[in-house]
Amino acid sequence: MEIKKKFGIHDRVFLFVIRTLRLIKALPKTFENKALIEQLIRSVTSVGANDQEADGVSTKRDFIHCYTIVRKEAKETKYWLQLLAELNTSFKPRMGSLIQENEEIIRIVSSILKNASVSKVIS
Repeated sequence: MEIKKKFGIHDRVFLFVIRTLRLIKALPKTFENKALIEQLIRSVTSVGANDQEADGVSTKRDFIHCYTIVRKEAKETKYWLQLLAELNTSFKPRMGSLIQENEEIIRIVSSILKNASVSKVIS
């Protein structure tokens, strides 16, 4: 029986950030790409940084705030990835899998936010 390793949201976000940064290294450094790459680096690294910050907060309010930023930055990241995919068609298949992972992360984070917003502290 094969056991499949389970990845938590923190692992998935970290790997997504790494995969995106590795893709960026491979993209042609055209004038247009450079501007989009700068934006993508900012947004994708913000996804990772805010995910890590959410893991260490002490209040529910801070947790929700951090994950709200994660979702916002992930949506922005998707936009930059889509633009770069359209401008670099030879990278489209590789970027397609990143965009798909990004969409899944957005769904997971949205679910986390929904659950955090409705959960009550039991004392």
